[in-house]
Amino acid sequence: MPGDAPGLAESRPSGKGEPHRSPHPIAAWRAHTHRLLPTERRQMIRRRLNYLAFFLRLVTLLLPLLAFSLAGYLRFGSGLIPLVDSDVDPSDYFGLLFLTTIVWAVVVDQFHLARFDLLFAARGSLKTVAWACAVTYVAVLGATFFYRSASFSRTFVALSAGALFLFVMLSQQTFRVMLNRARQKRGNRARVLIVGADRFAERVAHSVLNGWLPCSVVGFVRLPGQAVAISEHPVMDLAAVRTVAAQTEVDDVVIAVPPAAFGEIPGIMAALEPLCAPVRAVLDLGERVSVHETLFELGGLRMLDLSASPSESVVYLVAKRTLDLAVSSLALVLLAPLMAVIAAVIRLTSEGPALFAQDRVGLNGRVFRMYKFRTMRVGDPVESATRWTIADDSRRTQFGAFLRATNLDELPQLFNVLKGQMSLVGPRPERPYFVRKFLDDVAQYNTRHFLKVGITGWAQVNGWRGDTSIPRRVEHDLFYLRNWSLSFDLKIMFLTVWRTLIDNRNAY
Repeated sequence: MPGDAPGLAESRPSGKGEPHRSPHPIAAWRAHTHRLLPTERRQMIRRRLNYLAFFLRLVTLLLPLLAFSLAGYLRFGSGLIPLVDSDVDPSDYFGLLFLTTIVWAVVVDQFHLARFDLLFAARGSLKTVAWACAVTYVAVLGATFFYRSASFSRTFVALSAGALFLFVMLSQQTFRVMLNRARQKRGNRARVLIVGADRFAERVAHSVLNGWLPCSVVGFVRLPGQAVAISEHPVMDLAAVRTVAAQTEVDDVVIAVPPAAFGEIPGIMAALEPLCAPVRAVLDLGERVSVHETLFELGGLRMLDLSASPSESVVYLVAKRTLDLAVSSLALVLLAPLMAVIAAVIRLTSEGPALFAQDRVGLNGRVFRMYKFRTMRVGDPVESATRWTIADDSRRTQFGAFLRATNLDELPQLFNVLKGQMSLVGPRPERPYFVRKFLDDVAQYNTRHFLKVGITGWAQVNGWRGDTSIPRRVEHDLFYLRNWSLSFDLKIMFLTVWRTLIDNRNAY
């Protein structure tokens, strides 16, 4: 009939007299439903990003080899630097390269140097790379301290460290340019539909658009009874999703709903099914939930573990314990003469023992005996356990005031670290009397005990020690809990030394 679309209802002859064949049923079904299947663009984007991520990690891990090659040429082969007689076998440098590569692999993982988000960090990329290189060479040089049979060229070590830093910055800039070019191509952008149309959904959209992954927001889905707070993108009802599926390709769906709407998620998932796109949820749990949110399985049920801590991770346990044992052992060997002098001065300048032991609350609320150099006059042990230390405390000895100001009174806690009761870095342990008091007065105070307590911590290097705000200390301890990494521990250790030498406020 006139007006009928050709090739839909019947076969028609072609111009050559041959019958026109209808499309194969499977091909017709694919053509009709192509928007409901995983799109080729989505697969292409992920494939390209996976390749780029693989090469970023591979190149980053191989950079010590390039750094050693350049340093070796400049130091020994270029003639620019005069050679001196050395009994170091060249094979020793291969051993040093192997050790550096192993340490570098751990540092790359801890500092996230092979992740795209660092390439587009608003700040800190240069600083992070500098920290990573410094930590690597401090660890390597610390390990070679016990390797007395070789004395490596200090010029070579300095050149290789500088070359590693430059190569990392150069490689990151190269990958940054490559990823930026991919982001600028419209066909490389993942199309994201956001379920939710309030301020929280708007913040989620802002994060999606400003992340390292090339994305574009195709629109927002307004939930029943939800006030619309979006003006720059299309807003639709949940019932319109099927129409969107027929007209627009959606690569990812992000559900951004408040806790009151969690019960609606099953219905939302059913309505989103025509999109045939991966669905992810961003849970707005509020500020009260301030620890790691991870999935946990119990009795075949998958749960959101709101109280998980890094202390349950094997990586945390092994890495942190290794660092604690290595640093505390080395520190006790190097500082033994100083500790002996401090103990002698305490005995000569005041009555009583040099060491002071007191009950403190540690990991999981367990009580242990913590050691310190005695800085106060011997008095009532009950008063010592229940009285808060303040500035210009009358109980302090003259030498004790000096020890507190320089943090030298904490050195015996290295033995607590060796025994596994404490860590080098963590929330500072408190006396049981004050723990019971703070549990009633300070929100989330007990969450601090999900981690092993430490000689120093994030709160202390930020000035929250002594007679200062307990809630502010807890905030910093929880920040450390949420963001723990081996690199964060090393940063706090360096800052502790810096604060002790330069600015040690509230140390009394």
